[in-house]
Amino acid sequence: MRLIEVTDRKTRRQFLNMVDNIYAKDPHYVRPLDREVNSVFDPLKNSFFQHGEAIRWILTDNNNKVIGRVAAFINKRKAYTFLQPTGGMGFFECIDDREAAFLLFDQCRDWLVARGMKAMDGPVNFGENDVNWGLLVEGFTQPGFGMNYNPPWYKDFFETYGFKFYFEQVSNHLDLTKPFPERFWKIAEWSMKKPEFSFHHFTYDQADKFIRDMKEIYDDAWKFHENFTPMDESTLQRGLEKAKSFVDPEMIWFAYHEKEPVAFLIQFPDVNQILKHLHGKIHLWNKIKFFYLKYKKTITRTRIVIMGVKPKYQRYGLESGIFWHLNEKMKKKPHITEVELSWVGDFNPKMRALHESVGATFAKRHITYRKIFADNIEFQRSTIIPVDTKEKAIRMKEHPKS
Repeated sequence: MRLIEVTDRKTRRQFLNMVDNIYAKDPHYVRPLDREVNSVFDPLKNSFFQHGEAIRWILTDNNNKVIGRVAAFINKRKAYTFLQPTGGMGFFECIDDREAAFLLFDQCRDWLVARGMKAMDGPVNFGENDVNWGLLVEGFTQPGFGMNYNPPWYKDFFETYGFKFYFEQVSNHLDLTKPFPERFWKIAEWSMKKPEFSFHHFTYDQADKFIRDMKEIYDDAWKFHENFTPMDESTLQRGLEKAKSFVDPEMIWFAYHEKEPVAFLIQFPDVNQILKHLHGKIHLWNKIKFFYLKYKKTITRTRIVIMGVKPKYQRYGLESGIFWHLNEKMKKKPHITEVELSWVGDFNPKMRALHESVGATFAKRHITYRKIFADNIEFQRSTIIPVDTKEKAIRMKEHPKS
């Protein structure tokens, strides 16, 4: 077997097409767009190269057939926020051969060690964690847009190699043909009766404002997570621009206290229901097919990617208020019958409780693993976000040194 770095058109094509070897007979797999995968490794298109680096390889057998692939990366903004400097690996695909898998893992480890890393997380993305993050271990059905999908045998590869369970990510499904729990709407009604709060959906003519508002809310809401790094506005702008062909502005909502942005929710139509028919390619015929399938309302489900509330404004029922406004808009889209709420880590019990409160049911489980390179370092799992970050915010303000 031979490892080859991806450096030219031929190896880039081999890296992309390798998935056909793995998923040819899998009815659930959806091949991501080739250009989206390539953009992760393009310094001109991925802002993470401003504070990091990435590399990828393919693995061939003795007959020069590609049997595996993998990528490694370092996000320097986040790598040094852990107890030990931690890089990442991802885009892993491999035939059912443990020796081949371990060669790919070793290559990532050696590359990261040479750059001062003491551990690696995987499978993760060289970008934000809303896409290509975690190993699917339960719920092998068609993935939502941006969600990792893989064969069941990968779990054995990771755990036998020595990766350990760092955190769990659960996605739940919400059946829109069934009514929400009455208690949920009572909270929403209570929230919306407060005149100081208002709710607005995203519009492209004010995109810059909404992006600034999103960053302000996110940076405040997630600051208590152990490895928090501020949101990058340029990454948000590029993401929205790339998704413009399928984003529905009425599915992205913000809550305001007076004029202060205090909460948001981002929901995307599950474009994977169309991409399944495009085999990763965007050429003229597939563009026509894309818009035809969109017109035919092929998309029947959505994915809630992320939501957040500033700690100061938690317990005001703003999540319920946003859901109420969102639901009113969804009533005008009867072809949408299901929502995937993904993903929520086990380190975020408050959001998991919200999923339960709307009547969502379990759908998928991913695991993000960590491999510590030295045997003498004790492994520690991801920490839990306080259930009431509002109380922690107040305590920190009153006792900044505690």
